[in-house]
Amino acid sequence: MAREYPAQPVVGVGAVVVRGGRALIVRRGHEPRKGEWSLPGGLLNLGESLADGVRRELREETGLDVHPGPIIETFDRVHRDADGRIRYHFVIVDFVCECPHGEPVAGSDAEAVAWVTAAELDAYGVNAHAAAVIRKGLEYSFPS
Repeated sequence: MAREYPAQPVVGVGAVVVRGGRALIVRRGHEPRKGEWSLPGGLLNLGESLADGVRRELREETGLDVHPGPIIETFDRVHRDADGRIRYHFVIVDFVCECPHGEPVAGSDAEAVAWVTAAELDAYGVNAHAAAVIRKGLEYSFPS
């Protein structure tokens, strides 16, 4: 399925990976929003569950093995070109995830990775919607 100028919406998964009061963000390596800091994630494969997709994407993008918790946000992102045609249409499902060990490394779709507090999000230029999702994830308490 084409990401750009798709015939139908494309499903993506994202993760607010939390550890020690910080969340993991990545600098996007591809369009849309190349170079921006945001949540790690990517596209769901055919036949893959949402949870399996977020685990795979985090492994590919950061090298981390995560334990998905609950879904904390579902939204659509539509980008139109100058002629008004739909260039991108994603339906994105974000999970809050635990990652008790391991250090992230920028992988296939990321230029860089960083652990940040909620107070540091503005300094990285994280867009308002992603920052709100990250703050929500940072407030979540995983069961012991």
